[in-house]
Amino acid sequence: MSAGGARDHGGGVDAAAAHHGGTRGDWLDLSTGINRVPYPLGQFDPDDWCALPDTGAHRRLEDAARRFWQVPREADVLAAPGASALIARLPALAPPARVAIPGPTYNEHAAAFAAQGWEVVEAAPGEPAALGAAAQVLVHPNNPDGRMADADALRAPLRITDESFCDLVPERSLIADARRPGGVVLKSFGKFWGLAGIRLGFAIGDPALIAPLRAALGPWPVSGPALRIGTAALGDADWARRTRARLRGDALWLDARLAERGAALVGGTDLFRLYRHPNARAWHAALAGRQIWSRVFPYAPDWLRLGLPAPDERARLAAALETLE
Repeated sequence: MSAGGARDHGGGVDAAAAHHGGTRGDWLDLSTGINRVPYPLGQFDPDDWCALPDTGAHRRLEDAARRFWQVPREADVLAAPGASALIARLPALAPPARVAIPGPTYNEHAAAFAAQGWEVVEAAPGEPAALGAAAQVLVHPNNPDGRMADADALRAPLRITDESFCDLVPERSLIADARRPGGVVLKSFGKFWGLAGIRLGFAIGDPALIAPLRAALGPWPVSGPALRIGTAALGDADWARRTRARLRGDALWLDARLAERGAALVGGTDLFRLYRHPNARAWHAALAGRQIWSRVFPYAPDWLRLGLPAPDERARLAAALETLE
Protein backbone atom coordinates (compact mmCIF):
# COMPACT_ATOMS: atom_id res chain seq x y z
CA MET A 1 0.00 0.00 0.00
CA SER A 2 1.49 3.26 -1.10
CA ALA A 3 0.81 6.30 1.06
CA GLY A 4 2.36 8.80 -1.30
CA GLY A 5 3.70 9.37 -4.77
CA ALA A 6 2.12 7.96 -7.90
CA ARG A 7 -0.77 5.60 -7.20
CA ASP A 8 -1.93 2.90 -9.57
CA HIS A 9 -5.59 2.72 -10.56
CA GLY A 10 -7.76 1.24 -13.23
CA GLY A 11 -8.72 3.33 -16.23
CA GLY A 12 -6.18 5.37 -18.17
CA VAL A 13 -7.38 4.19 -21.56
CA ASP A 14 -5.91 7.23 -23.34
CA ALA A 15 -2.44 6.34 -22.08
CA ALA A 16 -3.00 2.67 -22.99
CA ALA A 17 -4.00 3.64 -26.52
CA ALA A 18 -0.97 5.91 -26.87
CA HIS A 19 1.31 3.02 -25.88
CA HIS A 20 -0.39 0.03 -27.50
CA GLY A 21 -2.18 1.62 -30.43
CA GLY A 22 -5.71 2.25 -31.54
CA THR A 23 -8.06 5.04 -30.59
CA ARG A 24 -10.05 5.30 -27.38
CA GLY A 25 -13.14 4.00 -29.15
CA ASP A 26 -11.30 0.81 -30.14
CA TRP A 27 -10.67 -0.21 -26.53
CA LEU A 28 -12.64 -2.46 -24.21
CA ASP A 29 -11.86 -1.16 -20.73
CA LEU A 30 -12.02 -3.99 -18.20
CA SER A 31 -9.48 -2.41 -15.85
CA THR A 32 -12.12 -1.00 -13.48
CA GLY A 33 -15.02 -2.39 -11.46
CA ILE A 34 -17.61 -0.28 -13.25
CA ASN A 35 -20.78 -1.98 -14.48
CA ARG A 36 -20.57 -2.22 -18.28
CA VAL A 37 -24.39 -2.10 -18.58
CA PRO A 38 -25.19 1.23 -16.88
CA TYR A 39 -28.48 2.44 -15.53
CA PRO A 40 -30.44 4.17 -18.34
CA LEU A 41 -30.05 7.91 -18.25
CA GLY A 42 -33.66 8.78 -19.01
CA GLN A 43 -34.85 12.32 -19.72
CA PHE A 44 -33.42 15.53 -18.27
CA ASP A 45 -35.02 18.91 -17.74
CA PRO A 46 -33.19 22.02 -19.04
CA ASP A 47 -32.99 23.25 -15.44
CA ASP A 48 -30.87 20.19 -14.59
CA TRP A 49 -28.12 21.77 -16.70
CA CYS A 50 -28.81 25.50 -16.51
CA ALA A 51 -29.97 26.24 -12.96
CA LEU A 52 -28.19 25.97 -9.63
CA PRO A 53 -29.15 22.63 -8.06
CA ASP A 54 -32.35 22.96 -6.07
CA THR A 55 -32.36 22.16 -2.35
CA GLY A 56 -35.52 20.12 -2.84
CA ALA A 57 -33.83 17.95 -5.47
CA HIS A 58 -30.90 17.43 -3.12
CA ARG A 59 -33.24 16.41 -0.31
CA ARG A 60 -35.07 13.98 -2.58
CA LEU A 61 -31.78 12.34 -3.55
CA GLU A 62 -30.71 11.89 0.07
CA ASP A 63 -34.16 10.56 0.99
CA ALA A 64 -33.90 8.02 -1.86
CA ALA A 65 -30.46 7.00 -0.56
CA ARG A 66 -31.84 6.57 2.94
CA ARG A 67 -34.57 4.25 1.69
CA PHE A 68 -32.36 2.24 -0.69
CA TRP A 69 -29.64 1.56 1.87
CA GLN A 70 -32.03 1.28 4.82
CA VAL A 71 -30.08 3.92 6.71
CA PRO A 72 -30.66 3.89 10.47
CA ARG A 73 -32.71 6.87 11.60
CA GLU A 74 -29.89 7.92 13.94
CA ALA A 75 -27.54 8.41 10.99
CA ASP A 76 -27.21 11.37 8.63
CA VAL A 77 -26.85 11.09 4.83
CA LEU A 78 -24.65 13.34 2.71
CA ALA A 79 -24.51 13.29 -1.10
CA ALA A 80 -21.18 14.39 -2.57
CA PRO A 81 -19.45 14.76 -5.96
CA GLY A 82 -18.02 11.24 -5.84
CA ALA A 83 -16.69 9.01 -3.08
CA SER A 84 -13.17 10.27 -3.85
CA ALA A 85 -14.14 13.78 -2.76
CA LEU A 86 -15.21 12.34 0.59
CA ILE A 87 -12.13 10.15 0.99
CA ALA A 88 -9.91 13.23 0.64
CA ARG A 89 -11.78 14.99 3.45
CA LEU A 90 -12.28 12.18 5.95
CA PRO A 91 -8.87 12.48 7.69
CA ALA A 92 -9.79 16.02 8.80
CA LEU A 93 -12.53 14.61 11.04
CA ALA A 94 -10.02 13.91 13.83
CA PRO A 95 -6.56 15.14 14.90
CA PRO A 96 -3.74 13.25 13.16
CA ALA A 97 -2.70 10.09 14.98
CA ARG A 98 -2.50 6.45 13.88
CA VAL A 99 -4.87 4.96 11.31
CA ALA A 100 -5.02 1.23 10.64
CA ILE A 101 -5.81 0.15 7.07
CA PRO A 102 -5.61 -3.57 6.22
CA GLY A 103 -3.86 -4.10 2.92
CA PRO A 104 -3.55 -4.50 0.10
CA THR A 105 -6.54 -2.31 -0.60
CA TYR A 106 -7.74 0.77 -2.44
CA ASN A 107 -4.79 3.10 -2.04
CA GLU A 108 -6.53 6.49 -1.92
CA HIS A 109 -7.45 6.02 1.74
CA ALA A 110 -3.83 5.68 2.90
CA ALA A 111 -2.76 8.55 0.65
CA ALA A 112 -5.43 10.87 2.05
CA PHE A 113 -4.53 10.12 5.66
CA ALA A 114 -0.79 10.38 5.06
CA ALA A 115 -1.23 13.73 3.29
CA GLN A 116 -2.88 15.12 6.41
CA GLY A 117 -0.20 13.98 8.83
CA TRP A 118 -1.54 10.64 10.01
CA GLU A 119 0.65 7.61 10.69
CA VAL A 120 -0.66 4.90 8.37
CA VAL A 121 -0.18 1.28 9.45
CA GLU A 122 -1.16 -1.68 7.30
CA ALA A 123 -2.86 -3.75 9.93
CA ALA A 124 -6.20 -5.39 10.54
CA PRO A 125 -8.20 -4.92 13.77
CA GLY A 126 -6.68 -6.97 16.55
CA GLU A 127 -3.18 -6.99 15.08
CA PRO A 128 -0.55 -5.39 17.35
CA ALA A 129 0.08 -2.46 14.99
CA ALA A 130 -3.62 -1.59 14.96
CA LEU A 131 -4.18 -1.66 18.69
CA GLY A 132 -4.81 1.81 20.00
CA ALA A 133 -5.30 3.29 16.53
CA ALA A 134 -7.40 6.43 16.54
CA ALA A 135 -8.98 5.54 13.20
CA GLN A 136 -9.46 2.58 10.93
CA VAL A 137 -10.52 2.08 7.33
CA LEU A 138 -12.15 -1.11 6.07
CA VAL A 139 -12.92 -1.51 2.37
CA HIS A 140 -15.89 -3.89 2.35
CA PRO A 141 -15.84 -5.82 0.03
CA ASN A 142 -12.16 -5.18 -0.38
CA ASN A 143 -10.64 -3.98 -3.61
CA PRO A 144 -8.91 -5.90 -5.21
CA ASP A 145 -9.52 -9.29 -3.53
CA GLY A 146 -13.15 -8.99 -2.43
CA ARG A 147 -12.59 -10.04 1.17
CA MET A 148 -15.39 -9.14 3.56
CA ALA A 149 -15.22 -7.65 7.03
CA ASP A 150 -17.31 -8.37 10.11
CA ALA A 151 -19.10 -5.84 12.27
CA ASP A 152 -16.96 -6.74 15.28
CA ALA A 153 -13.89 -5.52 13.35
CA LEU A 154 -15.12 -1.93 13.70
CA ARG A 155 -13.38 -0.85 16.88
CA ALA A 156 -11.54 2.47 16.54
CA PRO A 157 -12.98 5.83 17.69
CA LEU A 158 -13.17 6.91 14.01
CA ARG A 159 -14.35 4.08 11.74
CA ILE A 160 -14.61 4.39 7.96
CA THR A 161 -16.24 1.57 6.05
CA ASP A 162 -15.89 1.94 2.28
CA GLU A 163 -18.80 0.03 0.74
CA SER A 164 -18.24 1.12 -2.85
CA PHE A 165 -18.85 -2.46 -4.04
CA CYS A 166 -21.33 -3.60 -1.39
CA ASP A 167 -24.43 -2.96 -3.49
CA LEU A 168 -23.78 -6.37 -5.03
CA VAL A 169 -24.33 -8.01 -1.64
CA PRO A 170 -26.57 -5.61 0.31
CA GLU A 171 -27.25 -8.24 2.95
CA ARG A 172 -23.58 -8.01 3.98
CA SER A 173 -23.62 -4.23 4.49
CA LEU A 174 -22.24 -2.86 7.76
CA ILE A 175 -24.58 0.14 7.55
CA ALA A 176 -25.65 -0.48 11.16
CA ASP A 177 -22.34 1.03 12.31
CA ALA A 178 -23.54 4.36 10.91
CA ARG A 179 -25.77 4.75 13.99
CA ARG A 180 -22.81 4.63 16.40
CA PRO A 181 -20.66 7.64 17.30
CA GLY A 182 -17.55 7.68 15.12
CA GLY A 183 -18.95 5.59 12.27
CA VAL A 184 -18.97 6.66 8.60
CA VAL A 185 -20.03 4.40 5.71
CA LEU A 186 -19.11 5.40 2.15
CA LYS A 187 -21.21 4.50 -0.87
CA SER A 188 -20.18 4.94 -4.51
CA PHE A 189 -22.84 5.43 -7.18
CA GLY A 190 -20.53 4.94 -10.14
CA LYS A 191 -19.68 1.26 -9.67
CA PHE A 192 -22.94 -0.71 -9.42
CA TRP A 193 -24.99 1.71 -11.52
CA GLY A 194 -22.17 2.08 -14.06
CA LEU A 195 -22.28 5.88 -14.19
CA ALA A 196 -18.89 6.87 -12.79
CA GLY A 197 -18.79 9.97 -14.96
CA ILE A 198 -21.55 11.77 -13.09
CA ARG A 199 -19.37 11.75 -9.93
CA LEU A 200 -21.78 10.87 -7.14
CA GLY A 201 -21.03 9.35 -3.76
CA PHE A 202 -22.47 9.30 -0.25
CA ALA A 203 -21.26 9.50 3.34
CA ILE A 204 -23.66 7.95 5.85
CA GLY A 205 -23.03 8.06 9.55
CA ASP A 206 -22.63 9.88 12.82
CA PRO A 207 -24.29 13.31 12.40
CA ALA A 208 -21.44 14.89 14.34
CA LEU A 209 -19.06 13.73 11.58
CA ILE A 210 -21.33 14.29 8.61
CA ALA A 211 -21.88 17.95 9.59
CA PRO A 212 -18.24 19.06 9.03
CA LEU A 213 -18.11 17.07 5.80
CA ARG A 214 -21.20 18.90 4.59
CA ALA A 215 -19.65 22.24 5.52
CA ALA A 216 -16.39 21.35 3.75
CA LEU A 217 -18.18 20.52 0.50
CA GLY A 218 -19.96 23.88 0.43
CA PRO A 219 -23.21 24.72 -1.35
CA TRP A 220 -24.42 22.78 -4.42
CA PRO A 221 -21.98 19.86 -4.10
CA VAL A 222 -23.94 17.64 -6.49
CA SER A 223 -24.78 18.63 -10.08
CA GLY A 224 -28.33 18.91 -11.33
CA PRO A 225 -28.03 15.93 -13.72
CA ALA A 226 -26.52 13.80 -10.95
CA LEU A 227 -29.36 14.71 -8.61
CA ARG A 228 -31.95 13.59 -11.15
CA ILE A 229 -30.35 10.35 -12.29
CA GLY A 230 -29.25 9.40 -8.77
CA THR A 231 -32.76 9.81 -7.36
CA ALA A 232 -34.27 7.75 -10.17
CA ALA A 233 -31.70 4.95 -9.90
CA LEU A 234 -31.87 4.66 -6.12
CA GLY A 235 -35.64 4.36 -6.40
CA ASP A 236 -35.51 1.56 -8.97
CA ALA A 237 -35.32 -1.59 -6.84
CA ASP A 238 -36.35 -3.84 -9.75
CA TRP A 239 -33.37 -2.72 -11.85
CA ALA A 240 -31.06 -3.38 -8.91
CA ARG A 241 -32.40 -6.93 -8.44
CA ARG A 242 -32.14 -7.76 -12.14
CA THR A 243 -28.64 -6.32 -12.34
CA ARG A 244 -27.36 -8.34 -9.38
CA ALA A 245 -28.65 -11.52 -10.99
CA ARG A 246 -27.06 -10.69 -14.36
CA LEU A 247 -23.73 -9.78 -12.81
CA ARG A 248 -23.63 -13.05 -10.87
CA GLY A 249 -23.98 -14.93 -14.14
CA ASP A 250 -21.38 -12.74 -15.82
CA ALA A 251 -18.90 -13.42 -13.01
CA LEU A 252 -19.39 -17.19 -13.28
CA TRP A 253 -18.92 -17.00 -17.04
CA LEU A 254 -15.64 -15.11 -16.65
CA ASP A 255 -14.37 -17.48 -13.96
CA ALA A 256 -14.99 -20.43 -16.28
CA ARG A 257 -13.10 -18.79 -19.16
CA LEU A 258 -10.07 -17.99 -17.00
CA ALA A 259 -10.07 -21.44 -15.43
CA GLU A 260 -9.83 -22.87 -18.95
CA ARG A 261 -6.61 -20.87 -19.38
CA GLY A 262 -5.19 -22.19 -16.09
CA ALA A 263 -5.75 -19.11 -13.92
CA ALA A 264 -6.75 -19.51 -10.27
CA LEU A 265 -9.44 -17.32 -8.77
CA VAL A 266 -8.06 -15.21 -5.91
CA GLY A 267 -11.28 -13.35 -5.19
CA GLY A 268 -13.17 -10.28 -6.26
CA THR A 269 -16.77 -9.19 -6.49
CA ASP A 270 -19.49 -9.51 -9.12
CA LEU A 271 -18.06 -6.39 -10.79
CA PHE A 272 -14.41 -7.47 -10.98
CA ARG A 273 -12.53 -10.76 -10.63
CA LEU A 274 -8.96 -11.26 -9.44
CA TYR A 275 -6.92 -14.17 -10.81
CA ARG A 276 -3.47 -15.62 -10.22
CA HIS A 277 -1.28 -16.92 -13.04
CA PRO A 278 2.51 -16.89 -13.49
CA ASN A 279 2.07 -15.18 -16.88
CA ALA A 280 -0.23 -12.45 -15.58
CA ARG A 281 2.00 -9.61 -16.81
CA ALA A 282 2.38 -11.19 -20.23
CA TRP A 283 -1.39 -11.74 -20.41
CA HIS A 284 -1.97 -8.08 -19.54
CA ALA A 285 0.32 -7.04 -22.41
CA ALA A 286 -1.21 -9.54 -24.84
CA LEU A 287 -4.73 -8.33 -24.08
CA ALA A 288 -3.59 -4.74 -24.50
CA GLY A 289 -2.29 -5.69 -27.93
CA ARG A 290 -5.90 -6.54 -28.77
CA GLN A 291 -7.15 -3.26 -27.25
CA ILE A 292 -8.51 -4.88 -24.07
CA TRP A 293 -7.37 -3.13 -20.92
CA SER A 294 -6.93 -5.17 -17.74
CA ARG A 295 -5.32 -4.45 -14.38
CA VAL A 296 -2.05 -5.64 -12.86
CA PHE A 297 -0.54 -4.75 -9.49
CA PRO A 298 2.99 -3.64 -8.59
CA TYR A 299 2.96 -5.66 -5.36
CA ALA A 300 1.67 -8.95 -6.88
CA PRO A 301 3.22 -9.75 -10.29
CA ASP A 302 1.12 -12.91 -10.70
CA TRP A 303 -2.25 -11.12 -10.23
CA LEU A 304 -4.52 -10.08 -13.08
CA ARG A 305 -7.82 -8.29 -12.47
CA LEU A 306 -10.61 -8.14 -15.02
CA GLY A 307 -13.86 -6.27 -14.90
CA LEU A 308 -16.91 -8.08 -16.23
CA PRO A 309 -17.68 -7.56 -19.91
CA ALA A 310 -21.23 -6.74 -20.95
CA PRO A 311 -23.04 -9.70 -22.53
CA ASP A 312 -22.43 -8.32 -26.02
CA GLU A 313 -18.70 -7.97 -25.25
CA ARG A 314 -18.18 -11.57 -24.19
CA ALA A 315 -17.28 -12.92 -27.62
CA ARG A 316 -14.50 -10.37 -28.08
CA LEU A 317 -12.97 -11.15 -24.70
CA ALA A 318 -13.35 -14.91 -25.16
CA ALA A 319 -11.51 -14.75 -28.49
CA ALA A 320 -8.68 -12.75 -26.92
CA LEU A 321 -8.39 -15.15 -23.97
CA GLU A 322 -8.02 -18.06 -26.39
CA THR A 323 -4.73 -16.55 -27.60
CA LEU A 324 -3.12 -16.38 -24.14
CA GLU A 325 -0.27 -18.73 -23.34
